[in-house]
Amino acid sequence: MKRFFKKSAFILCGLLLSIIIIGQIVPGEESTVNTAVVTEKVLVPGGQSIGVKMDVKGVLIVGLEEIESSDGEKINPGLLSGLQIGDRILEIDGKEVENAEEVEDIVNEIQDTVKLKIKRSDEVMNISVEPVESADDGMYKLGVWVKDKTAGIGTLTYYDPSNSTFGALGHGIVDTETNSILSVESGVLLEAQVQEIQEGEDGQPGEIRGIFYNTNDPLGSLERNSEYGVFGTAYHAIESSVYDHAIAVGTRSQVELGKAYILTTVSDNKVGRYEIEIEEIENQDSPSDKSMVIRVTDEELLEESGGIVQGMSGSPIIQNDRIIGAVTHVFVNDPERGYGIFIEWMLEESDIVEN
Repeated sequence: MKRFFKKSAFILCGLLLSIIIIGQIVPGEESTVNTAVVTEKVLVPGGQSIGVKMDVKGVLIVGLEEIESSDGEKINPGLLSGLQIGDRILEIDGKEVENAEEVEDIVNEIQDTVKLKIKRSDEVMNISVEPVESADDGMYKLGVWVKDKTAGIGTLTYYDPSNSTFGALGHGIVDTETNSILSVESGVLLEAQVQEIQEGEDGQPGEIRGIFYNTNDPLGSLERNSEYGVFGTAYHAIESSVYDHAIAVGTRSQVELGKAYILTTVSDNKVGRYEIEIEEIENQDSPSDKSMVIRVTDEELLEESGGIVQGMSGSPIIQNDRIIGAVTHVFVNDPERGYGIFIEWMLEESDIVEN
């Protein structure tokens, strides 16, 4: 099953509450009380194991290959035309394409040079490709491997009861072949069950292996995939099994070194509350998915998983009864440690979904 994690030195792994402040009474003057209302955003913390199924916008080129033509010559038409791994094919000869089968059908209907409208990073361009008739099966081919869907397991970070939005993962869904953030055409958030946990070891990160269930009753629609998580709108309220109420958001300035907790699912498909230590805090003025370094200190979690494993990405970080962030990465050579993102950066992305 495909996972949403980068490999390097680490692996990717509201309701308004009103508070009344009473103004000071000045001696010797007529007593007056000035009140000001300060609002704090509150969220329902997650921790549930979730499945993400996503349709990619257009079809993503994940590989280029040589085709042996009917006269025995080996040609890679896509490469010769300037196509690259990571390009997304949006249209062929003016016809929108949404899956690999449509690409094949249109190319074999035309059987001649085709004009592709592609998107490369943020640039849209047009490229002409002359397909090759394959000696293997007589089909006309562009010499590209493409895909249009992806799926995997992660963890829900929060549900916002003020606007029914949700955030999960804490990092983007990245195509493993191209290392690029996938654009969402459509997608759903599903409930998932943990089946097995492969414990993390030095140099070998572990993973949560699970399955989707209630696929006919998804939790919500997936609308945005960014560097700082996946976001969308829930079809109905999502409740926490750990907290019986929404809790306040902790800002960057409120995050402290020391004890905190993560909420995550590792056994019996129940969300657990596990102790961690925040060891480093980055001074950030702009979004990053590496806002703090955390270390798992909870003996039960260390026994269950060895620390942070793939599939825990998105596990909310709680400190002083505030949700301050989410787990994003695990250190490959030290699975007890990893990175977390400030919740503020995720909420900025969620605002884009709401708007």
